[in-house]
Amino acid sequence: MAIIGTGSSAIQSTPIIAEQAAHLFVFQRTANYSVPAHNQPLDPEEVARIKADYAHFREQNKLMQAGFGSRLPQTSDLGALQVSPGERRAIYEARWEYGGLPFLSSFNDLILSAEANDTAAEFVREKIREIVHDPEVAARLSPKGAIGCKRMCVDSGYYATFNRSNVTLVDVSESPIEELTQGGLRVAGEEYRVDCIVFATGFDAMTGALLRVDIRGRGGLALREKWAEGPRTFLGLQTAGFPNLFTITGPGSPSVLTNMLPSIEQHVDFIADCVEHMRGRNLRCVEPTVDAEDAWVAHVNEVAGWTLLPTCNSWYLGANIPGKPRVFMPYLGFPAYVEKCRQVAENDYEGFAFA
Repeated sequence: MAIIGTGSSAIQSTPIIAEQAAHLFVFQRTANYSVPAHNQPLDPEEVARIKADYAHFREQNKLMQAGFGSRLPQTSDLGALQVSPGERRAIYEARWEYGGLPFLSSFNDLILSAEANDTAAEFVREKIREIVHDPEVAARLSPKGAIGCKRMCVDSGYYATFNRSNVTLVDVSESPIEELTQGGLRVAGEEYRVDCIVFATGFDAMTGALLRVDIRGRGGLALREKWAEGPRTFLGLQTAGFPNLFTITGPGSPSVLTNMLPSIEQHVDFIADCVEHMRGRNLRCVEPTVDAEDAWVAHVNEVAGWTLLPTCNSWYLGANIPGKPRVFMPYLGFPAYVEKCRQVAENDYEGFAFA
């Protein structure tokens, strides 16, 4: 059996497939960082405690940078280089043992400073070397860029899977897959014979689903033409020239950089309030002004530019889709975004034009 890709879907499925396949070939172009999930049954007492004041719990999550928190002590007021190496490692160890995405919030500067980021990246690379017995395989599985500039992967035994005798890592970074054959696939002149291939090769994120629908605005302008050089929106909610078209968690909003549930709910609430505002004034049409759209696109790019996020060939940039414009699409900072939307609404939906 073969799996092509080592992104989130492949990292989660590889350990399960390896348990069932006679032999599994994992074809890797780019190594990705992954932290353990450490999934476990929910503690009934903790569930009861959270649900006893669930509304407050949800509201508190909306105030957090990514729309969710954890039970770990908050260290977001500290930079990675502001503590001693021993303290820094202890914090990384605690987050590694806890599992999941909170690892990236170990310190407040991991996506702002390359030097700080490298302390976290090297910690994960050390973990890979500890887990994977073959040094050569461990080296190939170790990412070289910044951690967190691609969506962080979460796994259950991914790296340990490469210690199995029935799993082979095939590096296709320099020798790409040449062709599918009747018996499998060929790389660097060598045929790998398999009876099943899993294509875990990613998806056209943020804009793909919208652009596959022939959405047309004023004058018959197609959305794919409007966004030919990258998506343009105001608040990720609307795009000029396409009246009454709302895009929930669209490009230009926090969306994939957050817990999607509060992001979706916040957009639905904003849209519902906007529609109610229009009904009360007998308005039938809303779209952003071009000036508001231009200013928001510039702001989204400015905020991203303060960080390491645009430094990777990630799907945040559309880099996984041939020919797709390289534009950083999500907005970084959920609480700041929510506050901006609140100000817009309070100022009679400043930036939107009604008719």
